[in-house]
Amino acid sequence: MLLPDNIHPLSSLYYIGSHIIQALRGIHRPDMLELFAETRLYYHVSMPIFVLSLDWLFLADLVKLDDDGKIVPCF
Repeated sequence: MLLPDNIHPLSSLYYIGSHIIQALRGIHRPDMLELFAETRLYYHVSMPIFVLSLDWLFLADLVKLDDDGKIVPCF
């Protein structure tokens, strides 16, 4: 799913992750549901694919959780 060769590139976790990062720029310290709603303003994505993309961003150290459980960018 990261770099798929059998699905459309717009369905890749990289691409959807870019929309999540874009949404993070428009909202300060969101929780997961707030970030999901903000991301859907930029790109129509289902919750399971959103969670997979968000997991990838956590693994890539591009986002983290603060002490209050809010999502913050690491860049």
